[in-house]
Amino acid sequence: MQGQHLHYLASGTIRSQCEDNLPTRLKMLFDGTAEVVRTYTPDCAAVEKVFVNANPQSTLLLGQARGAAICAVVSDGLPVAEYTALQLKQAVVGYGRANKNQVQEMVKRLLNLTSIPSSDAADALAMAICHAHGLRTLNALDKLAPQAKHGLHLRRGRLIL
Repeated sequence: MQGQHLHYLASGTIRSQCEDNLPTRLKMLFDGTAEVVRTYTPDCAAVEKVFVNANPQSTLLLGQARGAAICAVVSDGLPVAEYTALQLKQAVVGYGRANKNQVQEMVKRLLNLTSIPSSDAADALAMAICHAHGLRTLNALDKLAPQAKHGLHLRRGRLIL
């Protein structure tokens, strides 16, 4: 984000070649995320909070993958913000129960893309948009309350002074 304008830089997917070996797949995710951080040198990261799925095995695997990605980002010293899917959809579409197609279309419009991004790319870009808007709001509010000793921050989705 530059000023109040969003700019598309890149998006992609980290793919694993090794379908059966979980530790190797987690390492590939860690290494791929670390490579993205080295390549694009972001100053922060945002990830989706895990929800409890109907399938506990899927939830466990998602949590492990999420942990590998977070560790890759944190090992480079970056702060990590977390948002729920509801918060992400509310920030990007304006409706917390928006479907995948609505998220994809809004990401295309907000970033002036020539085509609709894939579902995975749209989710990641929507997360970046959500975080960029959240940071802008926090910075603006922090300027309104400079007397706050530690500034404003989010705790459990609530703004704390």
